[in-house]
Amino acid sequence: MNSLTVAVISTILSTVLGTLAALSLRKLGRKGRSGMNSLLYLPVVIPDIIMGLSLLVLFTQLDVSPGKMTIIIAHITFSLSYVYVVVSARLANMGKQLEEAAFDLGASRWQTFRHVTLPQISPGIIAGALIAFTLSLDDFMVSFFVAGPSSTTLPIYIYAQVKRGISPEINALCTLLILVSVTLILLAQYILNRGKGQKKHKTLPI
Repeated sequence: MNSLTVAVISTILSTVLGTLAALSLRKLGRKGRSGMNSLLYLPVVIPDIIMGLSLLVLFTQLDVSPGKMTIIIAHITFSLSYVYVVVSARLANMGKQLEEAAFDLGASRWQTFRHVTLPQISPGIIAGALIAFTLSLDDFMVSFFVAGPSSTTLPIYIYAQVKRGISPEINALCTLLILVSVTLILLAQYILNRGKGQKKHKTLPI
C-alpha cells in the first residue's frame, strides 16, 4: 500500500508539473530553453545514489523527518524529468502550424489548447505518466535514503527480506514487479507509437 500510494501521488503530480514545464519552456528563447533543459535533464543522468544522498542531506538541513512525504517528493523530483522529456518530444514533433491555424480561425488560447494542443500531446502525457508510475513503483536506491521506519516500500521490503535468504514469497514478488514494469513500459511505447501514426483533425467550436 505504501508503494501504490507513493506511486499514484507522485505520478499525478510529476505528470502535471512535467507537462506544464514542457508547455512553458516551449515559449522560451533558445538560450533560456537550453539552460532549463540542462537542469531538467539532470535527474536523468546523475546516479541514483547521488540523488538519494543529496535529497537526504536536503531533508536533514530542512529538518524534515523521513517518511512517506519525503519519498513522494523524491519520486516527483526524478519522475518529473522523464515526463518532461516525453512531452517535450511530442510537442517538438507537433510543430506550431496547427495552433497558428486555430488562432487564425479565431480560437482563443484555451480553445486552441483544449481542442488542438492537448489532443496532440495526450499520448505523450499518458506515456510519461506510465513511465513515472513504473519508475516510482520500482525505485529502491532513492527511496532507501529518504524512507522512514513506517514508510517501507515494496523494493525496500524485498531487499530486507533477501538479506535473510531467498524465499518463494520473494521470488513471487520480484516476478510480479517485473511483469508489471514490462507491461507498463510496453504499453507506454505502444501509446507513443500509436500517437505518432495518427493524425487527428477536429473542427474548432468558434
